Amino acid sequence: MSDFSQSSIQNLLLRALAPEAFDLLRGTMQPVELPLKFELIAPDVPNQTACFLESGLASVVATNSDDETVEVGHVGYEGMAGTHVLLKVDRTPNRTFMQVEGHGVSVPVSALLSMAQRVPSASDLLLRYVHCCDLQLAHSALANARYNMSERLARWLLMCHDRLRDRNLPLTHEFLSLMLGVRRAGVTNEIHILEGVHAIKATRGNIRVLDRPKLEDMAGGSYGVPELEYERLIGIPIRLA
Repeated sequence: MSDFSQSSIQNLLLRALAPEAFDLLRGTMQPVELPLKFELIAPDVPNQTACFLESGLASVVATNSDDETVEVGHVGYEGMAGTHVLLKVDRTPNRTFMQVEGHGVSVPVSALLSMAQRVPSASDLLLRYVHCCDLQLAHSALANARYNMSERLARWLLMCHDRLRDRNLPLTHEFLSLMLGVRRAGVTNEIHILEGVHAIKATRGNIRVLDRPKLEDMAGGSYGVPELEYERLIGIPIRLA
């Protein structure tokens, strides 16, 4: 039996599980270190494990046949990498890897699916999380279509802030360009705009959140709906005050 305790676990999904569901998983849980660039989900490879993040930040990236890539979601302590397995899909073309190092809890897919079958309330909870991920993707598409680059950057920084729970966000220009779907040279101008209103302070490899309310004002309606939906369906707030 592992030493994991539901009362001390950091991952919000594991914390929200019914106690009997957590107990079914506890003996299969393994702590995992998640260094920078660590690949959680390899594209088109059947997955044997799912990972519930405790800290750090993972990017979900879509790649097409022209080798164009863009981030389509990210995962922190609120979720898990490998949601496709909850839909009985053994692999995905998308790739998930760590953009900010951290640690997590690894669980065999077989154990996760067995638990979900035995505890219907846990299955419902995990599928509600899949819905939250779908909604986050939908609002990324909305932001890309209807909001300018500065507003989109503010939105992504708020999402990172929520998941990392730290004013210092160790984000590189390479990551920001992937998030926004623009060249790295274009990222600098957008950072300067947010610095100009004193919302952030950027240094090499780090962005410090100085004034979150200003970031929220800048992001406008592009941010907030998926976060409220997560709180409604999972029962734990993710949006930082």
